[in-house]
Amino acid sequence: MSINRVVLTGNLTRDPEVRRTQSGMAIMSFGLAVNDRRKNSQTGEWEDYANFIDCTMFGTRAEAVSNYLSKGSKIGLEGKLRYSTWERDGQKRSKLEVIVDELEFLSPRNSQGGSGYQGGGYQGGGNYQNAGGYQGGNAGGYQPAPSVAPQAPAIDTASSVYDEDIPF
Repeated sequence: MSINRVVLTGNLTRDPEVRRTQSGMAIMSFGLAVNDRRKNSQTGEWEDYANFIDCTMFGTRAEAVSNYLSKGSKIGLEGKLRYSTWERDGQKRSKLEVIVDELEFLSPRNSQGGSGYQGGGYQGGGNYQNAGGYQGGNAGGYQPAPSVAPQAPAIDTASSVYDEDIPF
């Protein structure tokens, strides 16, 4: 058995590019910069090194998400690795990329110059979920959206279950 799962967080290196196949399916491509920390053996200082990762997302979700992403946006994603090889101009080429299954917005609203994003994540099944619920705040910060507690159903005391009715 083998497992091919990738979980990354990072910043977009460029605006997403959306193309369409001949059948009309949307394909969104973008680059993700993920930092790695290493200790410099000569100076003893910790240094950040960027890894640049190509990512691709398919379908209507890709098209919808592309409207909320821009260069510099911080995102989290989950997907799988895909290795592709092809030949161009007589030279063999190859590429390792991430095929995105789920994407989570991590940048606060309006931090990227007016992207207008207001939500927590875009995940499988084509449903937009306001999971994190950022709401714009003053002074450049963000505030979590107020959570609404579900209402408990009304209990009819005449027919309700009492502790002595429970058999254990």
